[in-house]
Amino acid sequence: MTAAELTVTGFANGGAGVARDDDGRVVFVRGALPGERVSVSYDDRRAAFAKAHVTAVLQPSVHRVAPLCPAAAAGAGCCDLSYAEPGYAARLRTAALEDVLRRIGRLTPGDAGVPEAPAVAELDPDPAGWRVRTRPAVGADGAIGLRVRGSAELVTAACIGPAPALFDGLDRLAPTPGAELVLAQGTDGGRHVAELAPVPGNRRGASGRRAAQSARGRRSAPRRSRLLDGDELVTQEVGGHLWRVPVTGFWQAHRCAPHAYAQTVRDFVARADPSSRPLRIWDLYGGAGVLGAALLDGAAAGGPAVESIELVETDPGALAAAERALTGEPVRRHRGDTGAVVPGLPAPDVVIADPPRAGAGAAVIEAVTAARPRAVVHVGCDAAAFARDLRDYVDRGYRMLDWRAFDAFPLTHHVEAIALLVSP
Repeated sequence: MTAAELTVTGFANGGAGVARDDDGRVVFVRGALPGERVSVSYDDRRAAFAKAHVTAVLQPSVHRVAPLCPAAAAGAGCCDLSYAEPGYAARLRTAALEDVLRRIGRLTPGDAGVPEAPAVAELDPDPAGWRVRTRPAVGADGAIGLRVRGSAELVTAACIGPAPALFDGLDRLAPTPGAELVLAQGTDGGRHVAELAPVPGNRRGASGRRAAQSARGRRSAPRRSRLLDGDELVTQEVGGHLWRVPVTGFWQAHRCAPHAYAQTVRDFVARADPSSRPLRIWDLYGGAGVLGAALLDGAAAGGPAVESIELVETDPGALAAAERALTGEPVRRHRGDTGAVVPGLPAPDVVIADPPRAGAGAAVIEAVTAARPRAVVHVGCDAAAFARDLRDYVDRGYRMLDWRAFDAFPLTHHVEAIALLVSP
């Protein structure tokens, strides 16, 4: 597409630099940092905005460094900020999160009722070897690697994020060409590998961005799997509990994330609800029940006692993992859509909500706030959805008491955040 030279003046949620073209149109520039003069190639041009990627850096930022991730340097869609000095990248993420909260959530950090934006906290100072779950692809020739951003093309250069043992000897497992692999490492160090069946080919005539979007949709659909190495269940330990979760099921990618999030939940609940009465808890979108179990661990350590936990989840594999890990604990499991299940639950004192990237949404938040819990601990893995959800809580009378942000995906633009909201 058309090339241009642009001066980058900002940084947006999503990891792109922000510039304006000669017509005044906003251009989101992938691979650029604020203050840089860059040559770009346009990927998508619309009336209101455009998207482009850097083809050459003409005047680099003082914060630009040689890419720390070989795979990202070769175009893989993994460590998309590995070209920025890590401390500066953290400041960019903090500012982007604050901007989204202000623009989408209409909540200004530092104003009345909205705590100052927290600095994005490192889970581990080492940006390498943190990832204990990843999904490489297998090429038609049997090569194993990560996909180029927005493409089916593979990069075989190594990403620095995954734990080193995850990729050891994968070629000897003879995976099926065209398949996708799920690699997982447990806290016991064991490596487990499952293969997901190849997705059907592109529609005739589909290419470029359209083909990539179509392929992503097909990859997200249910697919057959087979075990290539290790066990069907991966052992994970958090606090005082041991989980055995399916290889293809959900678990946090960063090895330190479950522990950091569990501690944050304990801290927030102890701060928001110092009462001596045992707590009734809703653990919504609860997966295997790790965050709810954090309060059981807290009670055992002298924190607030727990009367009951209502764990709501759609994935049967996650609920089975919760059953194995939490046998004998006051946990009731509910399989179903959160919005459908919540109206039938006993009134809570505390709600933990960890929705998917799309967020909880107004209907679920309406049901949660109608139950009048004293405190809500809300987790967000997408900044825009997080901001929308917080706005919905505030509109229904809840107040932000605290929030924290985590660098759960080092060398990327992604930020995970947890907010504590309390009733009036």
